[in-house]
Amino acid sequence: MKSVRFSTRGRYGVQIMVDLARHSEEGPISLKSVADRQKLSEHYLEQLVPELRKAGLVKSIRGAQGGYVLAKKPEDIYIGDVIRVLEGPIAPVECNNQTGKDCCEKTSFCVTREVWVKVRDSINDLVDSISLADLIKDADNGEGEKVNLFEDEA
Repeated sequence: MKSVRFSTRGRYGVQIMVDLARHSEEGPISLKSVADRQKLSEHYLEQLVPELRKAGLVKSIRGAQGGYVLAKKPEDIYIGDVIRVLEGPIAPVECNNQTGKDCCEKTSFCVTREVWVKVRDSINDLVDSISLADLIKDADNGEGEKVNLFEDEA
């Protein structure tokens, strides 16, 4: 059975953002250092960061000491912001993001659609309630597992 999952784009994007937030006092951070610390592919991160930059979540700094920095304070960037930039709208079923003519022909009589709308709204409410600052604070307090949205199940 398939489950609702975020792809590596969303998961790695959150990891990039948390890493930048945790190391923000060091100045611009290279993607190589993020990749090394997070044990991720630098090449893959290079594909994600332009989208985060275009969305106004990170800034790029050029030059020998260049790299990336957060474009906002960690408390002003929410996990939902990052996920939606890299994954698109969060919805457990396709029809949750459609309206009018684009929606399923069964919408007017679908008895389960409201369930999926509630699931979508609950997920959005959750990811929009957790900021980068929250993740860092919990990790620093040894409580990171409590808000780990992306732990793979064994």
